[in-house]
Amino acid sequence: MAHEDELQGLSRRERQIMDFLFQRGNASVGEVMDGIPNPPGYSAVRATLRTLEQKGRVVHEEDGRAYVYRPTVRREAARRSALTHVLKTFFDNSAEQAVAALLELKGPKLSEAELERVARLVENAKKEGR
Repeated sequence: MAHEDELQGLSRRERQIMDFLFQRGNASVGEVMDGIPNPPGYSAVRATLRTLEQKGRVVHEEDGRAYVYRPTVRREAARRSALTHVLKTFFDNSAEQAVAALLELKGPKLSEAELERVARLVENAKKEGR
């Protein structure tokens, strides 16, 4: 299992590319360029993917003449890392503040079933002493 901080220390562009790879599962350099906002040139994307590979974050396979890259870190580990970063950066490491902000967001309202599931998660966390 990956550590929660395994994706820490990535540059903004590296994290952007990793986010895209997590969404897609895998992609070539050209697909990455098409999938991220304001991409740098082909050589810069290729170099960034090579750097991510050296850091152990991605691996590649050959598909004809193209390399196809995929994350080595499980999506769950990346999700935890991202949430940890958001909690520390925007919510003073407070899960309560983060949950309150999520519930206050405008947009689709939580269904009754979703609210019940959230309430069960809170109750289970209380029982487990979290």
